[in-house]
Amino acid sequence: MPRMETPRCAISEDGKIIFANPAFYELIEREQNEMYDIFDIFDFGEDALPENRDISYLTAGEYNIHLHGDPVVTEFRFDWVSATDGTRTLIASAIDPLAPDEAYSEEIEQLLAAIHTKTKIAPQHQDIGEQDFLNFVDMTHDVMVITDESGIILAANPTFNRNFTDKEHNLIGTSFINLFAGDDRHMVRNTMQTLLREALEDNTNTANFELPMRTQTGKTRWVEWRQKSQNNKIYASGRDITDIRQKHADLLRRQRQLSEAEAIGRMGHWHWIIGQDNLSWSEEIYRIFGVDADHFQPSLNKLTDMIHKRDIGRVVQAFQRAIIEENNYNMEFRVIRPGGEPRYIQCEGRCEKDDSGEVIALYGIMQDITERILYEEELKKAKNASEQANIAKSQFLANMSHELRTPLNAIIGFSEMMENQMLGPIFNEKYLEYATGIRQSGQHLLDLISDILDMSKIEAGKYVLDLERTSLQETLARANNMIEARAAEKGVRVCMPSAETPDVMLKADRRGLLQVFLNVLSNAVKFTPEGGKVWIEYETRDSSLLLKVCDNGVGIPPNKLAAVTRPFEQAGTSYTRDHEGTGLGLSITKELVALHGGTLHIDSKVEIGTTVSIRLPYASTEIA
Repeated sequence: MPRMETPRCAISEDGKIIFANPAFYELIEREQNEMYDIFDIFDFGEDALPENRDISYLTAGEYNIHLHGDPVVTEFRFDWVSATDGTRTLIASAIDPLAPDEAYSEEIEQLLAAIHTKTKIAPQHQDIGEQDFLNFVDMTHDVMVITDESGIILAANPTFNRNFTDKEHNLIGTSFINLFAGDDRHMVRNTMQTLLREALEDNTNTANFELPMRTQTGKTRWVEWRQKSQNNKIYASGRDITDIRQKHADLLRRQRQLSEAEAIGRMGHWHWIIGQDNLSWSEEIYRIFGVDADHFQPSLNKLTDMIHKRDIGRVVQAFQRAIIEENNYNMEFRVIRPGGEPRYIQCEGRCEKDDSGEVIALYGIMQDITERILYEEELKKAKNASEQANIAKSQFLANMSHELRTPLNAIIGFSEMMENQMLGPIFNEKYLEYATGIRQSGQHLLDLISDILDMSKIEAGKYVLDLERTSLQETLARANNMIEARAAEKGVRVCMPSAETPDVMLKADRRGLLQVFLNVLSNAVKFTPEGGKVWIEYETRDSSLLLKVCDNGVGIPPNKLAAVTRPFEQAGTSYTRDHEGTGLGLSITKELVALHGGTLHIDSKVEIGTTVSIRLPYASTEIA
C-alpha cells in the first residue's frame, strides 16, 4: 500500500505561504490558488515568536501547532532553506512518524524544485491584452501621435483627437508638422530628421520641445512634446501646458506689477530664516542700498556693515526682541551706501511661525524714507522760522503802541480844538470842514491801529487782564452810548435790556469787556440796513452768564461762519465789502472772551439776521 503524501508548504520570510501541496490544503480545509498569511493558518502560541510575530525569528525545529483555531494539536517540523541569492524559505511539514528520513529529504528537494519553477498557489499574472492597453491609453490626458519618417500622422490616441480636431475632421493622414506655426515648422522638421538619423546608431535618443499648436477649432494650445524614433517612425507624446504657461505668465505679470509698485513706493520686501546668515530681498532693496544684485549677496554681516554705527545696536535689539516676544516691529535706521551717501530706512517686520508656533523666520518690508525725513526737517526749520518771525512781528507791533497812538491822539486833539474854535473863530468855513475831516480820519485810523495792536498783544501773550468789579448793565450802557450816534445816523434801532432786568456783577477786565460788547454791537449796527433792529438779551445760569446780541441784518453765509472769527478775514459778501474795517473785530472779541474763560458762538442766516452768543463764567469770581 503506497504511503500517503505528507502535508507541506513553503513560507517566505515575510510570512506568506508561497507554495503548498494538495495534502496541506486538505489538512487546513482551505481552497487552493489563494495567497495565505502564515498566521491565518498556524497558531504558534505565545513563546515561539517575539511580540511582533516576525517569522524570520522562528528557530528550526518541531512545534505543536493549532491549525486555524482547531483545539487539536498538530505537530509540524520547520526548516530554513537558503537559496543562492541569499533569500531564505521556511519549509513546514506535518510530522509523519512512519516516513523515513530519506523520504523527507527527497520530498523537500521536490518542493524546492516546484518553487524554483514558480508552481505557486497564487494566481498567475496574465499578459495585458491589446484592449487593456487601449483602455489605459484612452484614460491618459497626454496626447500620443505616431508619424512616418515624413511626418504624416499614422495613428493618434483619442485625447489627441478631442483636443485638436472637431467632429468633421480627422487628422490621420495629414502632416503633423503643419499643426505648428510657420516659424516653428522648420525647427520641428529638423528635430524629427535628427531623431531618424540618430536612431540608426542608438534607438534610445529622444527630443523634447515646447511649442504652440493650432487646433481645428481655431484655438492655440501650448504642448510640451517628447519624441522618439524607432523603425523609421516617430513616436510623440505631448502634454498640454497651456494652463501652466498661462499661470506662469500671470505670476510673472504679478511679480512685475509688484516690482513696479515697490519701485514707485521705494519699498522692497525681505525674508530671513533664523540661524542663517543669508537674507533674501527684492530688487528694490538693492536699489535702496545702492548695490548691484549681480555682485552683492545679501547677508546679516553685510547688512550690519552698511547700517550706521549709531543704529546697529537698536536694529539688532529689535530683531532679538521680535524673536523672543514673537511680536511685530517697526523701526527706522540709517544706512551708508557704498559711495558714502546716507539713506533713512523704515523697516516693518512680522514673525513667521511653524506648525508648533515657534518663530522660524522674520520677514517684512524696507522703505527708503530719506526724502520724507529731509522734507520734515526742512518743514520744521521753516515752521520754526515762521513762528519766530510771527513772534517778532507781534512783539514789534505791541512795542509800537505808544509810538503810533501818541501822534494820532495829537492830530485828533488839535483837530477837535480847531473844529470847536477854542482859540478863536475861524472865518473861513472851509477850514472848519477840513478840521472835521482831519478828526474823523484820525479817529478812524486810531480805531484800525488799536485793533491791530490789541490783536498783536493777544498773539504775543502780552494782553494782561485787569480784573475788577464790573457791572454788566453799566458796561452795556457805555457801549450803547458809543455806537448810539452811528446807529441813529444809519436809522438802526438798538434795544437794550429793560431797567427791570436784574443787573449782574462780574469780576472781569472792564476795558476788555467793554471792547467785547462794543465790537459786537458795532458789527451788528454796521451790517444792519436802514430800518433794522439790534437788540440785547441775557440770562443767568448756574455757572455762567449767557448774553446774546441779535440783529435782522444781512447775515453771514454758512461757508463763511468759521472765517469771520479768524484775524484779517471778513464774510466777503457784496454788502459787507461796502464797509471799511480790518476784519479783526470778531477775532479780537473771541480772544478776549477766551481770556475770560468764556466762549463765543455765531448763528446766522443770510437776509434774516445774526445772533452772537457770548458765555462768560462768573462762578469762581462771582461777587456776592
